[in-house]
Amino acid sequence: MSVQEGFLERVFKLKENNTTVRTEVLAGFTTFMTMAYIIFVNPTILSTTGMDFNAVLVATILASVIGTLLMAFLANYPIAVAPGMGLNAFFAFTIVKQMGYPWEAALAAVFMSGIIFIILTLTKAREAIVNSIPLSLKLAISAGIGLFIALIGLQSAGIVVSNPDTLVQLGNLRDPSVLLAVIGLIITAALVGLRVKGALLLGIIITTLLGIPLGVTKLEGLKIVSLPPSLAPTFGAFRLGLGDLLAAGIIPVIFTLTFVDLFDTLGTLIGVSSKAGFLDEKGHLPRAGQALMSDAIATTCGAILGTSTCVAYIESASGVAEGGRTGLTALVVGLLFLASLFFSPLVGIVPAVATAPVLVIVGIFMMEPIMKIDFSNFLEAAPAFLTITIMPFTYDIAEGIVWGVLAYVFLNLITGNAKKISLTMWILAVLFVIRFFM
Repeated sequence: MSVQEGFLERVFKLKENNTTVRTEVLAGFTTFMTMAYIIFVNPTILSTTGMDFNAVLVATILASVIGTLLMAFLANYPIAVAPGMGLNAFFAFTIVKQMGYPWEAALAAVFMSGIIFIILTLTKAREAIVNSIPLSLKLAISAGIGLFIALIGLQSAGIVVSNPDTLVQLGNLRDPSVLLAVIGLIITAALVGLRVKGALLLGIIITTLLGIPLGVTKLEGLKIVSLPPSLAPTFGAFRLGLGDLLAAGIIPVIFTLTFVDLFDTLGTLIGVSSKAGFLDEKGHLPRAGQALMSDAIATTCGAILGTSTCVAYIESASGVAEGGRTGLTALVVGLLFLASLFFSPLVGIVPAVATAPVLVIVGIFMMEPIMKIDFSNFLEAAPAFLTITIMPFTYDIAEGIVWGVLAYVFLNLITGNAKKISLTMWILAVLFVIRFFM
């Protein structure tokens, strides 16, 4: 064993987790490829508020590096952290455009929610929430995320599109982008079925290359290397908006940011951990505190740098599906994010339709825990079913958890099984009900 391998073994406990350096590196590349879109999508959304696109791009990358490396070394989990989709839209279109706050105030709200996360994590409140959720709901969260991530993939591929009458419908299969996604799905599924090592990453690469003659993969004017833009326009700008936090209207904003990030991250941690086999015999997640601290610090640092709330990414499931089991996978993702500061044009050539098939297949993998749910017991089945279905139907992981928890508490209360409900679950149910009226 080389010195480098010995160091990685000591830090990440590869043998204990039944994995190898090669497997972890491959898993890291796969996770990065499936979530690299955030490098460009996040600044696109936030720049609608007047924020500098290039500065947000750098802030997005640096916040992702911070959160993902913390996840690697503090928690030793193969889970990546980056500014969350949905939360960035809430930042731009609700806080700034609808409510009328300047983007500096929105950053201040993100900063304050990050501080709240750190306090909740230090007091082990977030860890208590993770461990108090019943095992049946944890298994349901994994399956719900599976449907959700598959929907994201089908939507990114253009295979599923919106319809004003039926909400959704089949996309135009004659469109070159959609056709490429279908071909990519077939190729990637075949590689997985043949048990080819690195099937998901190989599927992304092949689909990207096939997109060149179809005109989907754009190579015109491609630069391989470029210097990172300046961070100055957004760095520390949150301080200018701290005064707005004294306004009464900002309190619900901070609460919403805190709530959504809390349960998005919890959902991802539980879902990915359930699939990877990290949960212990009681359904508890070891090192949950360290994992939650990673996204709390990333959110706080991200606000200082100039980006929206950071969360654990459901696309991490793609790396887990490739065999990633330790923080070495996250370390690779973090280093690839760091490299993207200089190779962002190269990263940007991978079209969304090339990564979409991977998300669909990962959705299939995430459904496995559903077989462990006792659907013959209605008190277990109903909350689990709501958790699974609400996530994709509302396009929100947090809402799936909310409805699952409420159904579990109320059904057990009404049927005389109140002793099964933990104090933490009671508190969550009350907070969820209050939230509906805020």
